Amino acid sequence: MPSICSIAQRGAIAGLCVALAAPALPVTAWAQPVGLPSMGAASSAELSPMLERSLGEAIMSQGRRDPTYVDDPELSQYLTTMGRKLAAFAPGAVPEVEMFGVRDPEINAFAMPGGFIGVNTGLIVSSGSESELAAVLAHEIGHVVQRHIARGMTQQSQNSMVMLASLAGALLAALAGGGGNLAMGVAAFGQAAAINRQLGFSRDAEREADRAGFTMLTKAGYDAEGMAQMFSRLMNASRLNEGAGGGSWASTHPLSIERMSDVQNRVRSLPPSRHVDSDDFWYVRAKMRVVQGRDAVSLRSATQQLQDEAQALSGVRRSAAYYGLALQAFQRNNLDEAERQLGLAAADGRESAQMARLSVDIALARKDNRRALDLAQAATKRWPEQRALGIAYASALQSNGRHAEAQDYLRAKIKQWGSDEPSLYQMLAHSEERTGKPVQARRDLARYYVLTGAFAAAESQLQQARGMSSDFYEQSQIDVQIKEVKDKLAEERQLLERFKSG
Repeated sequence: MPSICSIAQRGAIAGLCVALAAPALPVTAWAQPVGLPSMGAASSAELSPMLERSLGEAIMSQGRRDPTYVDDPELSQYLTTMGRKLAAFAPGAVPEVEMFGVRDPEINAFAMPGGFIGVNTGLIVSSGSESELAAVLAHEIGHVVQRHIARGMTQQSQNSMVMLASLAGALLAALAGGGGNLAMGVAAFGQAAAINRQLGFSRDAEREADRAGFTMLTKAGYDAEGMAQMFSRLMNASRLNEGAGGGSWASTHPLSIERMSDVQNRVRSLPPSRHVDSDDFWYVRAKMRVVQGRDAVSLRSATQQLQDEAQALSGVRRSAAYYGLALQAFQRNNLDEAERQLGLAAADGRESAQMARLSVDIALARKDNRRALDLAQAATKRWPEQRALGIAYASALQSNGRHAEAQDYLRAKIKQWGSDEPSLYQMLAHSEERTGKPVQARRDLARYYVLTGAFAAAESQLQQARGMSSDFYEQSQIDVQIKEVKDKLAEERQLLERFKSG
């Protein structure tokens, strides 16, 4: 199983992960049983699918505060759309999967309990095609389909309960802090990483994930050759990283010649096909090259790579490279340079939702709110399903003081995207506050906190709302909300107490 420990191997995060880690356990104690049934049903009484999902949600509620978590609607929509497209062709029942990005240059991806799958920016940036990226995600979904995580965590009850108890303790500590303790959130995510690092899958389990992933990849319309190409790329990266810390996807998913041959044979058995990469892939890839740069060296490297691609490539790849340079200039607050590079990206009539979003952001940064609104309105008509553009349009309405219109728009989008884009509730609360609706603002902010797993913060907002209201009917509604939140918080605590007590 790939490790989230790559998330926790830097700076203070590493210290927290080590400080709260369970006693060292032999890796072999976590190995998958050799005789895993092919595509069979998992039997894990200690970790049922419902409990596994609840545990994953508890980890994510803290992990979203990890500084390496990429809170970007363009990335999350792109990854989750790809993940759900693949999962729709999973053998057996369609698993519930949720993809998220992690700011880390390592070529890695990892699955957590309950179908939450993290994707390192390094994996996206290193992918030579959309099919290569989809191949790794399909493999991870294969682990979810087979419930390999639950099997590994419950196979050896004594050792697994030690690790789970430590994780549950960190999560309970974060809950006790009311959801506002960033250090505890990072530590809890690091604890999940420790479990995943010690979770070793057998060759049978890896072959199962390969075969399930291959089926999903091809049925979803991606190029089967993408899996062989990505495996070859990962094997080369693993060899280059030997003795230098490792930690890549290939080191936690040992890529044997046997596995490579199996995939290549499956590719040869299929008729030739070619998947045309979406434009979104290239623009998101360029964006992640910029996002993962956090020091002078990596930023220079990203600039050079984008400049080289802009000069050497053509078509959408050239446009995406210029878009990356424009985004980098925007992050440095060099708005003139950002507009110049964005103009180069739009040469030959090129357009994309990502470029449109950046043009709105530049206009807002210039305080040209009227232009920002015009750009955002046009973009949402051109790409109505792009959530990042919907958010940009609502932001532009708010910047122009049109909070009543923003509320109407946000409520409509909440009906359409609410569960996938909790920030819409946060924005709605802002406009409600500005238009003299403090009670409703706190109720909607509470809904944002519920969707992100911060139940204690949600309860606090609802208690404030109840104190502000003098309407009996409204108070009764708030009381129902408070009870629902308290029940969810109690359920999460009971779940964690169960794992903590072993």
